[in-house]
Amino acid sequence: MKKIRIGIIGQGRSGRSIHTEALKRAKASEHYEIAAITDLIPERCQETKQEFPDCKVYPDYRALLRDKSLELIVNATFSEQHVPISVEALEAGFHVLSEKPLAAKVSEVDKVTAKASEVKRVFAVFQEARFDPTFQKVLEICRSRVLGRIVMARFTRNNAARRWDWQTLRERNGGALMNTGSHPLDQALALFGAGMPDRIYAQLDRVNSYGTAEDHAKLVFSKAGHPTIDLEVSSCAPYSPPRFQVYGEYGGVTAVPNQVDWKYYRPEEAPARCLIPEPLPNRAYCTEKLDWYEFSWHDTGSRNAPWLGEQFYLNLYEVIRNQASLAVPLDDVRRQIAIIEECFRQNPQKWS
Repeated sequence: MKKIRIGIIGQGRSGRSIHTEALKRAKASEHYEIAAITDLIPERCQETKQEFPDCKVYPDYRALLRDKSLELIVNATFSEQHVPISVEALEAGFHVLSEKPLAAKVSEVDKVTAKASEVKRVFAVFQEARFDPTFQKVLEICRSRVLGRIVMARFTRNNAARRWDWQTLRERNGGALMNTGSHPLDQALALFGAGMPDRIYAQLDRVNSYGTAEDHAKLVFSKAGHPTIDLEVSSCAPYSPPRFQVYGEYGGVTAVPNQVDWKYYRPEEAPARCLIPEPLPNRAYCTEKLDWYEFSWHDTGSRNAPWLGEQFYLNLYEVIRNQASLAVPLDDVRRQIAIIEECFRQNPQKWS
């Protein structure tokens, strides 16, 4: 098996704590070699250099892009640099994996994907939450049809916290919707199905952030023949609801990390009913006993961020080496950014 030699641009929270840690895991290390790194803060590179003595440290990303022994570039820079640096890396002849969020506008997504097609290189966006075992279990239940038609799904990433780093800046493509929200939005689109929603509502607010971007985002979108999606990312919610909730025709799902509970009734076993337009006898309400089937699932594995990243990288290896399909198609990324762009159009306010 020929390993893919990687150059990582950025050794911050993502480049070091997520990508490097993911690539250190057993299966990933059989497929990849961290061969070069760079960061705006040179001291950040030393930890990785100590673990990988043969890894080259470059003074800047343009010097790294001149290293033609590399095959894949990981763009873990500031969010607003994801498109321009990815384009440069593609033009230099590399496959590219960009961190999320990819962009703030669909036109930027089209620019980088067009470049990838032009130079015939693989381009992917690191949406590793698609591999979350809890979400995958929820998706499996929904697709099994035991719940009947999926009416609505809620996705929540809430906490109660203040924040004051660069990811609170709108000019750096920060904020709750793009930074944290890109994960549940990617999951929501997987459950939603193909196509763009035709109704989108968004409310953005800044509450506990010291930056210029929102830290509270409420988003609802829908389309005929698809479930309604209710998505919330908020920093002002000390009592957080379940991460996933699904409302179905015959039952539903509730889920927190590593635990999924679901219940449903079987319509063929339910009492036969028909509409009674007159008042019910004795002022009665509609009551009946349904036989509910209830189940629970628990994930006992160690499925942290590096594990999720490893799953993404294993898929990416198959894409590069064997022309497999991306687990997170670029069309899904484009739909995500189109929805985000509409949210900002509805909420043009800026905070200073």
